[in-house]
Amino acid sequence: MSEGPEWFAPKSHGYGTGLPISWQGWLLLIGFLLVAIVSGVILAPLNVFAYLALLIPLTVAFVLIARNTTRDGWRWRWGDDE
Repeated sequence: MSEGPEWFAPKSHGYGTGLPISWQGWLLLIGFLLVAIVSGVILAPLNVFAYLALLIPLTVAFVLIARNTTRDGWRWRWGDDE
């Protein structure tokens, strides 16, 4: 078991995280999607570079938080019982 909070479940196959398993994970995912979509609707038609300047750091932050709060961390999984 990991030492930190567990907001996301690991994927059963492959590398990375799966769906959220706690309310904090769902809040993070929904917040990320809302900011990405709303800023895309507002900023992207005006200035695509401003949109990317917002979206890239936002995505990096989301991925880092998801990686640090995934139960048992990120590693390659083959799908069999471990």
